[in-house]
Parts: sequence; structure tokens; C-alpha cells
Amino acid sequence: MKHIFVVDDDKEIRFLIKKYLEKENFKVTDFSDATLVYSEIKRLLPDLIILDIMMPSIDGIELCKKIRKDYDLPIIFVSARGEEVDRIIGLEVGGDDYLAKPFSPRELLARIKNIFRRLDKASDNRGELEKSVKISNTTLSFSTRLVEINGSEISLTVKEFDILKLMMENQNNAFNRDQLLEKVWGYDFAGEGRVVDDVIKRIRKKLNDSGSEMEILTVWGYGYKIESLKSY
Repeated sequence: MKHIFVVDDDKEIRFLIKKYLEKENFKVTDFSDATLVYSEIKRLLPDLIILDIMMPSIDGIELCKKIRKDYDLPIIFVSARGEEVDRIIGLEVGGDDYLAKPFSPRELLARIKNIFRRLDKASDNRGELEKSVKISNTTLSFSTRLVEINGSEISLTVKEFDILKLMMENQNNAFNRDQLLEKVWGYDFAGEGRVVDDVIKRIRKKLNDSGSEMEILTVWGYGYKIESLKSY
């Protein structure tokens, strides 16, 4: 049974999400205060976190930054702040998805299932021949969802990994924003092309900081593609 943390200072929203997800056979632990969440991650090992942005003590953005230093578990932001800039900031600090309040519990469930479907697909590959793709000094493993540069692992969020996997598998192809949204997010995210831009920006920084000999190029007027920096 998948275990989900729900972190929101609104009691009614916590109750609504908890009851709905429990009916869908998820185990749910809810928190009204973000200060308790980090220590409980290590103890309870959740599979996903639903995280409000505006909370007392420590807000969701700061908590996400702290979590991302040590954990790669999926994070879905939910917030009454529905402006595009808040959505971008949430995804930029490492969130995997963002829902503006008020939202339908069915929509939240669809986002959760979409994330778990991708992770479970990777888990189903265990026991099969290890499949990976390598470009220059960067190797991406399909079944373990690990990316290594010169043998050292780099930490990627779910969406960062999925975008990088798609582009490395199709090194000679360029992808526009709509294609990446459809293939990686898996649902209509129309009008949010900047979300893709910011995830690409995060991946680029991680690759560069880790000494990768490949880069994500901007194909002006179209989108992005992967290219090796190493000359043979």
C-alpha cells in the first residue's frame, strides 16, 4: 500500500484529501505543521508528499528545498496561490506537480496515479536485463532510475529524470514544449510552457555542476535536444 503524506494547515482540506485517498486504498498521514514532516520522512518513509505552500512556521517552498537535499520522493504542491509565478517557483525548487486550490479530488488522484504509474513501471523491470543509455560520461539506468556522471550518482526529481530519459533515448530528436508536457506530465498542461523551461534549467545546472560531457541545447523557435560535448 502506497503511503502519502498530506501537509496542509487547513483542517477541512486535510480531511477531504485523507478520506478520498483512503477510499482509493492509500495509506495517509496528515500534518498541520510542516516543522514535523522532515523528521517523520526518515521514520515512516512515505512514497509521495502533498504539500501546501502557505503554512505557519515553515512554508512549503522551504520544506521542499530541505527535503530535496536528502530525498527524491515525489512532491505535489497544492496552494491557494494559483498565479503562474507561484507554480513556477514550486516546480523550480523541486516539486513534481502543482495544483491550485480549489481543486477536484479526482484531479489530484489522477496526478498521483500518473506519478506512481511511472515509478511502478520502472520497478516492474527489476529482474530483467538492465537497460541503460549512455552519452559521453553520463549514464541513465531505466530500471533503477539512476543517473551517473563519471560513476557518481546525481539526484533528480521524478520529472527531471523522465525528461532526461526521453531526451537521451532520442538523442537525435528535438522536442518542443507541448511534446514534453504530453509525454512527461501525461495530461493537458496547456499554457504552462514555462514549467518545461524551468525543469530543463534545473537539469542543465545539475549536469553542468556534475561535470557531464553532454548538454541540453535550445533549438531556437522549437524546443530542446540532447547533444554530446565530447569530440571523437
